[in-house]
Amino acid sequence: MDTPNNLILPALILVPFIAGFACWLVDKLDQHLPRYIALVGMLVTLLLTVVLWQTGTYSYDLGGANPTWAAQFNLPWIQSLGINIHLAVDGLSLLMIGLTALLGVLAIGCSWGEIQKHVGFFHLNLLWSLGGVIGVFLAIDLFLFFFFWEMMLVPIYFLIALWGHNTATKSRVYAANKFFIYTQVAGLIMLIGILGLVAYNATAVTGQISFGYNELLVAAHHLEANNPTLAYAFMVCLFIGFAVKLPVFPLHGWLPDAHAQAPTAGSVDLAGILIKTAAYGLLRFVIPFFPLASAQFADIAIIFGLIGIFYGAWLAFQQTDMKRLLAYTSISHMGFVLLAIYAGNLLTFQGLMIMMLAHGLSSAALFIMCGQVYERLHTRDMRLMGGMRGQFQYLSFFLMFFVAALVGIPGLGNFIGEFLILMGSFEKFPVFTIIAAVSLVFAGLYGLILIHKTLFGVPSEEQKENHANPLKDLNAREVVLLMICALGLLWLGLYPQSFLDISNSSMAWLANSYIPVQEVVEVVQEVTTQVQSVEIQ
Repeated sequence: MDTPNNLILPALILVPFIAGFACWLVDKLDQHLPRYIALVGMLVTLLLTVVLWQTGTYSYDLGGANPTWAAQFNLPWIQSLGINIHLAVDGLSLLMIGLTALLGVLAIGCSWGEIQKHVGFFHLNLLWSLGGVIGVFLAIDLFLFFFFWEMMLVPIYFLIALWGHNTATKSRVYAANKFFIYTQVAGLIMLIGILGLVAYNATAVTGQISFGYNELLVAAHHLEANNPTLAYAFMVCLFIGFAVKLPVFPLHGWLPDAHAQAPTAGSVDLAGILIKTAAYGLLRFVIPFFPLASAQFADIAIIFGLIGIFYGAWLAFQQTDMKRLLAYTSISHMGFVLLAIYAGNLLTFQGLMIMMLAHGLSSAALFIMCGQVYERLHTRDMRLMGGMRGQFQYLSFFLMFFVAALVGIPGLGNFIGEFLILMGSFEKFPVFTIIAAVSLVFAGLYGLILIHKTLFGVPSEEQKENHANPLKDLNAREVVLLMICALGLLWLGLYPQSFLDISNSSMAWLANSYIPVQEVVEVVQEVTTQVQSVEIQ
């Protein structure tokens, strides 16, 4: 029998879909009506998430082979192929859904004055992309997961191609095509891994086709025990699918162009939510399915992450476009995600949870501010911005606050996340951890460059007339949007325990499924060495 909590799960996906469709239908009646429908739809989604938070029990049987879910919804779909509409929530997915719903509200709020053409169709695409992301966080049938993974790309393609920043259609479509091709190819590679695992399960384990999480978890462990080479290959297929979306160096080429062209709401969606689906996928599927292969792959993954940290920071230094600078900082920060995942203990997983929430809020706020600056100055070129501090009281304060959050100032959420990740990974990977810690200096530098070029210094010739006629500061709607992000970051920074408690059991089960296999690898290596020495003697 379905409990109210179980029925909330499909509602979390259906509400954005239905609201988005309603926005499109009423577009001809009134241009403002779609905005209100979209806002109500995402507020209802956020409210449902809060209900799940308050009423769900987020605890695990750590000794269990399968995870324990706080709520589940299971409906047969394509029974001949073993496919079900199987949704489930635990602490990890709940916090990601809450972030998605909150940033969805902010994305609608920041596009209130920016989007003036095809308003209904815009909100259809925005809400359907958010509904797809929520589906990714809830689906534990791997066919359904892949369905939502691919489905959420199409609305974002339209957001970039139709409402992109550049007046030249060719530039917008190029960025949208690049995003779609990168993510589509990566998705197909991931599909190879999923179908390979399903085929192995059907032929060597159960004799039945199934895309269920628990069945494929058992099949993956069976595969690792009997054919580790094939298991490693399947793990790499899944990793590539998630690595492009994260993005991991050198698979990051789509991100700067997509951010540069996307409307403000699209950038909030991309930076705040979309790249978090990749980290979620690595935690939900790659680590528990292939713990042995992941332990063997850890060094390679972390090296790619460290290269990305410095590469992203270095390219951020070179940028004059405010949005492209922030896009490269996202690439830099994702190196910490890989370090946290492959260090594989409870401390780093919990640090990653806080970091994903904090990065989602801080990067979303900064992209919202890019849109606010562009609306006033009609440029994102930082060389044309100097001296803004004298014109904007609120805008200057919030810009400095969120840059401070992004670079990891104590008291805000990003610092807690980075601190936990570095502390947890030092024992396993001391050299990698020290290198990652050094990169925080670079984060401070590009943060200072952004602040200095935009707020301080002498106004450029193009902007001097604006100083004679002061520009409008942030209005009440814009201040409220930024205050929500600021309060969230302060909450994460000053009292992270409320979030750590929710995700603790989920992360403990993941760490429990990963660490013993690392120990087995070490034991196997030790036994192999002893056998070889006996043979030599």
